Amino acid sequence: MKERRDFFKSFTKVFKEDEKKEIIIRPPYYDDKDFFYKECINCDGICSTFCEENIIKIADDKIPYIDFSQGGCTYCDQCAINCPSDVLKVEYKKNIEVKIQIDMLKCLSWNSTMCFSCKDPCLDNAIDFLGLFKPTISDACTSCGFCISYCPTNAITIK
Repeated sequence: MKERRDFFKSFTKVFKEDEKKEIIIRPPYYDDKDFFYKECINCDGICSTFCEENIIKIADDKIPYIDFSQGGCTYCDQCAINCPSDVLKVEYKKNIEVKIQIDMLKCLSWNSTMCFSCKDPCLDNAIDFLGLFKPTISDACTSCGFCISYCPTNAITIK
């Protein structure tokens, strides 16, 4: 019996490990990933000081990342305009390279409680509702991340 329990426990361990993996999100203004990593370690993180939303943070290795816990990216270009080493450039602007998803099990609306917390801050109007419930994220999503910090149940995830 113990062997069987250990067998099934090994499956849940894999799921828990997947949940622990942290996704590192980079600013959306670089072209060459190798150049980005090589040059950013020689900088003082100036891009973070120009971020209007204060979501660009500098890691211990001096490489910038985006933290959506307090807000989202307006794609204002200020981090790229003020990058002293031209790693970030406005002409390299692209959507943030993550996929935003709604966890139906955690989402209030998917569980019959009216909630529009994710839709209201969405700059791209990329969250559609089927009736008053069941929000979905459309292809118009730019992965700006504003919906993430507004969700009261942490139902919006990054993949």
